[in-house]
Amino acid sequence: MLILYFEALAAIAVSLSVLMAGAWVVQQHTGNSGWVDTIWTFSLGLVGAGGALWPAGGAAPNARQWLVAALVAIWSLRLGSHIAARSAAITDDPRYAAFASKWGVDSPRKMFIFLQNQGLGSIPLVFSIFVAARFPSDVLRIQDYLGALILLIGIAGEALADSQLKNFRTDPANKGRVCDVGLWRWSRHPNYFFEWFGWLAYPVIAISTGYPWGWATLLAPVFMYWILVHVTGIPPLEQQMLRSRGARYRDYQTRTSMFFPLPPRKGAI
Repeated sequence: MLILYFEALAAIAVSLSVLMAGAWVVQQHTGNSGWVDTIWTFSLGLVGAGGALWPAGGAAPNARQWLVAALVAIWSLRLGSHIAARSAAITDDPRYAAFASKWGVDSPRKMFIFLQNQGLGSIPLVFSIFVAARFPSDVLRIQDYLGALILLIGIAGEALADSQLKNFRTDPANKGRVCDVGLWRWSRHPNYFFEWFGWLAYPVIAISTGYPWGWATLLAPVFMYWILVHVTGIPPLEQQMLRSRGARYRDYQTRTSMFFPLPPRKGAI
C-alpha cells in the first residue's frame, strides 16, 4: 500500500511538471499569460481525475473513485472554461505581466521556473484527491455525500461571484467603479473564498479513524488558502486594483472583509 502512494506522488509530480511546461510554451507563443491559469486548472482536473480512477491491484474503480473523479472534473471544467473565456478577451494577465516586467530580459527562463514551481507546488492538491478516492471502503457513506455537497456549494458560489463581477463590469455605468454588489459586498474576493471552500470536500471524505492517510488531505485547503491569500491570488490582484482604482479601492478595503464573507463594516472610511 505504501508503494502505491509513493508511486502516485511520483506520477502526479511528473504529470504536472510536463503539463506546466506545456503552459509555458503556450504563454511564450501567444504572449498571453492568462492561458497559464487555464491550463493549470485543466491540468489539475485531468491529473486529479486520472489519479482518482487509477486502478490498484487490477481492481476496477469503485463508486467513491468515480464520485471523486466526477467532482474534480466538474470543478475543472467549470473554472477552466471561465478562465479560458476571460483569457480570450484580454491580451495579457496583469499579474503575470507585472512579473515579466520585473524580470526583464530574463523573463522567459524565470517564467519557466515559476510555472514549474506552480505545478510542483500543486502536488498536495492532486494528492488529496487521490487519497480521498482511496478511502478503504467500497460503500459510499454520509461523509462522501457531504463532501460532494461541499464541493458543489463551492463551485456554485464561485460561479455566482464570477457572474456578478462580469455583469457589473459589462455595465457602462460602472466604468472605473469597484464591484461591491452581491457577494462582493461581503468579501473582496468571494470567488477565491468559494474556491478554497470547495477543497474542504476531500478532508471531509477522507479523514476517518483507521485511515491515517486521510489526514494528508488537509494539505489541500491549507495550500489553497496560502496560495490564494498570500502568494499569487489576493496580493498581486489587490496591488493591481489599487493602481487602477486608487482611493475607491482603498475605501472598499476599509469596509469589506478581505476573504471570509462578513457583513460590511459600517462607518468605515
